[in-house]
Amino acid sequence: MFGPKRHCVVVVGAQWGDEGKGKIVDVLAESADLVVRYQGGANAGHTVVNGNDEFILHQIPSGILHPTTRCAIGNGVVLDPETLVAEMEELERRGIAVGGRLLVSDRAHIVLPYHKLIDRASERKQKIGTTGRGIGPAYEDKYGRRGIRVGDLRDSSRARALVAEGIARANRILQLLDDTESASEADHFALLERLSPRLLSCATDVGRVVYDAVQQGKRVLLEGAQGALLDVDHGTYPYVTSSNTTAGGAAVGAGIGPTAIDAVLGVVKAYATRVGNGPLPTEADPELEEKLRRIGDEFGATTGRPRRCGWFDAVVARYAVRVNGLTHLAVTKLDVLDTIEQIPIAVGYTLDGAPLDDVPAGTDTLGRAQPIYETLEGWCRPTSGARKLADLPPQARAYLDRIEDLVQTPIAYVSVGSRRDQIIGVR
Repeated sequence: MFGPKRHCVVVVGAQWGDEGKGKIVDVLAESADLVVRYQGGANAGHTVVNGNDEFILHQIPSGILHPTTRCAIGNGVVLDPETLVAEMEELERRGIAVGGRLLVSDRAHIVLPYHKLIDRASERKQKIGTTGRGIGPAYEDKYGRRGIRVGDLRDSSRARALVAEGIARANRILQLLDDTESASEADHFALLERLSPRLLSCATDVGRVVYDAVQQGKRVLLEGAQGALLDVDHGTYPYVTSSNTTAGGAAVGAGIGPTAIDAVLGVVKAYATRVGNGPLPTEADPELEEKLRRIGDEFGATTGRPRRCGWFDAVVARYAVRVNGLTHLAVTKLDVLDTIEQIPIAVGYTLDGAPLDDVPAGTDTLGRAQPIYETLEGWCRPTSGARKLADLPPQARAYLDRIEDLVQTPIAYVSVGSRRDQIIGVR
């Protein structure tokens, strides 16, 4: 993706998350100077296979696995300090150097235990399908202008006062929700006293770091979490996350202007999945859904929850192209379809008998939409050994060509397995 005129590239999910962005970022990071996570929090989970080792990263960009690549967590992320420090220590235990290579924006907001208590209590009432990691409540505090940022930890007395205010408010909310749990000041203060030194050792103005890298012509990769259909504005609201997952959020969440971005790579699975509630128009029938889930190991990296599975939805992919400004696609998990004899692709919808060629704003409306399928012949041969496009069976190439044609966006990468060497560079 990087080239003489392409220094700053955004990688986004173009479905409902879990598209395999971590693996694509891991491969691209090998030639990147700086990888920046720009939104979301510890509710995201990227699984990366490095040789015989598997790493599940929730907040640290997967570029950390490359020894010469620097990584940063931008101001758009809501940061769980406990999870972050545990992740840093686990990487170091496994021989991955973190010190001096990981930067954290001092403008990033902090997720604290009281946010998680509110999240879990609210989920019991509302049933949105959150991970319970406190992401939504932390973003609510951010936009309510009562949040706590990493930079606030430099003044311990101010930080304690802000935390005390947050705890008092959280406990009032928990009472209103008829929840039996409550937040403790002593526990919160002890947590921050233990974690603040490690967090502040990484804290800096990440936006300035990214800006300087772009100005110097260095290769910068901006990494998003979740997917376009989980964007708080453009997703299947209210069954969405609490941040802007689309490419427009990359500039804001990394602290740079949009003119610094040269390309946007959208990652899609060769089929469709989502976790939790909300519409999935192309959800497969139970038998085939279970087959896709079993072969694709479709269980959340963060929660372990089984993912709902269905067929590739070109309407959703076209929508993701539009709202992200995608310049290229990466298609992952093509090998999961190796044993499917007839493979449907949704080329459009009908709604109450009328044609529908775009994703409607109303979740109920999308839930009533019926996909119009086009069925392609499967290849019924293993693809995991393919290392170039010509190695793929003709039917697999025809499947990719049809996706490219329907979505009107060139495919740059195809993944046929979990390892680094199982990504085919198409162009």
